[in-house]
Amino acid sequence: MAKHEFGIMDIAPTLKQEYNKYEPEKYHCISVEDEYIESLLKELSVIPCYWHSLQQEERGLAYYGITIIPPRSLKDFISVIDSKTQFNELKDLLRKADNENKFVIHFGI
Repeated sequence: MAKHEFGIMDIAPTLKQEYNKYEPEKYHCISVEDEYIESLLKELSVIPCYWHSLQQEERGLAYYGITIIPPRSLKDFISVIDSKTQFNELKDLLRKADNENKFVIHFGI
């Protein structure tokens, strides 16, 4: 089954950095089943994020790529998944990142 990976970035990305490699182990990522993410794509599609670098501002997740979720968007992301128990581990990760004002990286399917 396809999965999405989410991890906290200990070092904030810089404007010139590009994220093109699948490296979930580097960020101690957690996995979320694709069917769960897929059901929320419309709601997540309004949240400001970056795709592959801070130079490419978009909205929502890069479904097949790498998303960088900035600290300013974490509360909005949490509000989308807050009432859904299948996202408890992801909620914990996002809250931790929010409390520490850190970016979150997402590796799509």
